[in-house]
Amino acid sequence: MPREGPAMAAPGEQLRRRKAADAGQEPATPPGPGHDPAGCPARLRAGTFWLTRIVLLRALAFVYFVAFLVAFHQNKQLIGDRGLLPCRVYLKSVQQHFQGQVGWDAVSYAPTILWLLDWSHMDSNLDALALLGLGISSFILVTGCANMVLMTALWVLYMSLVNVGQIWYSFGWESQLLETGFLGIFLCPLWTLSRLPRKTPTSRIVLWGFRWLIFRIMLGAGLIKIRGDQCWRDLTCMDFHYETQPVPNPMAYFLHRSPWWVHRFETLSNHFLELVVPFFIFLGRRMCILHGALQILFQVVLIVSGNLSFLNWLTIVPSIACFDDATLGFLFPSGPGSLKDRVLKMQKEEAREARPTPTYGCMVRQAANLALGVLVAWLSIPVVLNLLSPKQVMNSSFNPLRIVNTYGAFGSITRERTEVILQGTASPNASAPDAVWEDYEFKCKPGDLRRRPCLISPYHHRLDWLMWFAAFQTYEQHEWVIHLAGRLLANDAEVLSLLAFNPFADKAPPRWVRGEHYRYKFSRPGGLHAAEGKWWIRKRIGPYFPPLSLQNLKGYFRSREWPYPAPE
Repeated sequence: MPREGPAMAAPGEQLRRRKAADAGQEPATPPGPGHDPAGCPARLRAGTFWLTRIVLLRALAFVYFVAFLVAFHQNKQLIGDRGLLPCRVYLKSVQQHFQGQVGWDAVSYAPTILWLLDWSHMDSNLDALALLGLGISSFILVTGCANMVLMTALWVLYMSLVNVGQIWYSFGWESQLLETGFLGIFLCPLWTLSRLPRKTPTSRIVLWGFRWLIFRIMLGAGLIKIRGDQCWRDLTCMDFHYETQPVPNPMAYFLHRSPWWVHRFETLSNHFLELVVPFFIFLGRRMCILHGALQILFQVVLIVSGNLSFLNWLTIVPSIACFDDATLGFLFPSGPGSLKDRVLKMQKEEAREARPTPTYGCMVRQAANLALGVLVAWLSIPVVLNLLSPKQVMNSSFNPLRIVNTYGAFGSITRERTEVILQGTASPNASAPDAVWEDYEFKCKPGDLRRRPCLISPYHHRLDWLMWFAAFQTYEQHEWVIHLAGRLLANDAEVLSLLAFNPFADKAPPRWVRGEHYRYKFSRPGGLHAAEGKWWIRKRIGPYFPPLSLQNLKGYFRSREWPYPAPE
């Protein structure tokens, strides 16, 4: 019979040998790959961030992908050749402001590579930027690897869109994506496309850049609430928020009817998470991990309760920097050759080897990371002063590249929801009592009382969002509303693609379009209106803008250099 080897020893014999090995009497059986000396699966050591980088890059690439997808679907209608606010007109106004020259002053005021392209085909330019961004971000999302060149390209492409997007790109999440994307550049090696680039470990300076970002996002949001609206101080804001937020979702309908004590708890929890939890970052590894977990949980709750574009998804990204490989290892499969196994081997090699002599490339990289730290610290001075100021402003940038910005959300809460409903009629006389006015429906904003609130996050309908702002201001403050009315009068297919329903789709264009102002409220679940299938009830406030015909708008369009629409 063959002699029994170590692998065939009985369980009792294995235990005896292990005890003997522990006592130094005989060598222990060598552990298998990915196992500790006791034969148990090895655990990743805390303090390295190889896997953290992969998760960070994929999360950031996902948000970039959504942002470029929104741009591809909507930019032509909003800022294209025949957009509601054409970016060509905007760039011309910037050029004229600086004496008609496309010099350093104009470029630094509105940094965009569109300065270098042919303005006669702006739709093609915008599509090219969006498609290139979609291609790069999808590659990083699928593979989990990137280099500085690809990440810089994403940052430049999106910055080029934001800086000509005007009011459509005027919200805090645009600057937040640019700041997050700028930090993402320094996560990667210069050229190498490797998920585990051994010669480019994740810099602690870059990690702290992300942590400093999430700290400012949350603290800024908390301070602007305490300083901004009395309802945040008396804990009543959540009585109104779900109903009056820009684009409610179905869950908001039910959350709005929660008991009063639930709303008080929600507000107190918000203050704790935004004003207290951010300081956990500076209290050691465990508290930093707790901070990251709480903030991600908070963002998930916000995603469930409303359609806030990709803001909450983006806010999750810097929170990931609170976790190291030991914390995130559960996200990756185990086994020989797996990423987790390779990181484990790298950790063991690092523990055995003496500190290597720095190479020229490593020193250059360290210098670049140090320069990043100094730059972020310098640009943070006005941001910190703004946080400390009783006149704090939110969602502002102090430099044209938007590298370090101020943030905040819902510093004030509206108590009533108003909506602008656009209507058209084929009647030759707009004031005739028998004129039949038919409603246009937007993709997501409330309109039809029986239409269920939409669920679109992280996607974003920019026109719907701006209609929310227009509803509690005047059309004189939002001239693009009149441009939109003119395009509806022409049955313009490009602009109508931003809407969900055109009552004149199979008819001649309307002769008149008007804006009506309504007050909207959620119906009560189980009540009479809900039984009739109505999610909303509404009451007319009055006209928002008077009936307009296409002929009335000819001079208005010409004075603003908007393309005059031809009826289709």
